[in-house]
Amino acid sequence: MSNDFIFDFSTPHTTAFIQNAKHLDQVRQWQTEHLPKLLDLILTQASLPEPLNAACRYAMSNGGKRVRPLLALSTFLMLIQAGDHKNHKNNLTKKLQMVCRAMMAVELIHSYSLIHDDLPCMDNDALRRGQPTCHIVYGEDIALLAGDALQSIAFEVLSEYYEEAPADEAVAYRLTQILSTRTRRMVSGQMLDIKGENQVLTQDELEAIHRDKTGALIEASVMMGAICAGAAQTAALSDLKLYARTIGLAFQVQDDVLDVTADTITLGKPAGSDEKLEKSTYVKLLGVDGAQDYANELFEEARAQVKIKHWGNNNLLLQITDWLQTRKF
Repeated sequence: MSNDFIFDFSTPHTTAFIQNAKHLDQVRQWQTEHLPKLLDLILTQASLPEPLNAACRYAMSNGGKRVRPLLALSTFLMLIQAGDHKNHKNNLTKKLQMVCRAMMAVELIHSYSLIHDDLPCMDNDALRRGQPTCHIVYGEDIALLAGDALQSIAFEVLSEYYEEAPADEAVAYRLTQILSTRTRRMVSGQMLDIKGENQVLTQDELEAIHRDKTGALIEASVMMGAICAGAAQTAALSDLKLYARTIGLAFQVQDDVLDVTADTITLGKPAGSDEKLEKSTYVKLLGVDGAQDYANELFEEARAQVKIKHWGNNNLLLQITDWLQTRKF
């Protein structure tokens, strides 16, 4: 991949966005406009042979909520706006380039994990985000390689640009460390999830699985956004890590509820798939109402963890928490 993958955000409009985007709709609109272009550019630079290139693009362009890059960007913006960065335009645009790389990396890792999750040897799903899964369109062999490729590209994205200054290298190292350890945890969680099929797990055992399988990459997203904003060694990072752990678990509990209460069209994937695979879920453990109550408790706990005065009473992470709690898919 070329080493000159640099995108120019040094415009007054961009600086204004970084300093003033305080509403989730603004941030989602910015991400919707820019992230697909950046992902397209990085896949073009990767120069993968066909049909591997097509399979990777199919997996990356197939809709989705893109919660993880949104968490990274929102955390970044919230911290930048809480600090004194008003007169440092060059520094702001450089930091935005950093967080865009973090956003791409977490989305690449998430997409690779979905490709592999859907394979016949795993969950054997034929539908993802309302479209045929990657292996249905391109075959198992190409889908497997597409997941492998996206994983490797994620770490290229983080590492290739940070060569100009020691400070950049330090940021790249920290981002890579966060993402690599959380990716490993995600895979470990998937292994435990497979082992838990056809078994009755306790709530502690279930939470141990999902803090890794689902929560680890959500945790990485929030932490990487914070690192890009300059919060490498601050109390804020500890607070945000706690928030990410809570919101990640809430996300999974809600997923379990939606799997039995929403239909396939709304979900964009087969409803009832957990039951089909005889997975242990919060619904099996607590019942639908009990699982929904637990999810709501976790969402409220997450709110309390980011209701810090200098971040604002309606900060972006609070808005994301509200949005996630009311999602239908």
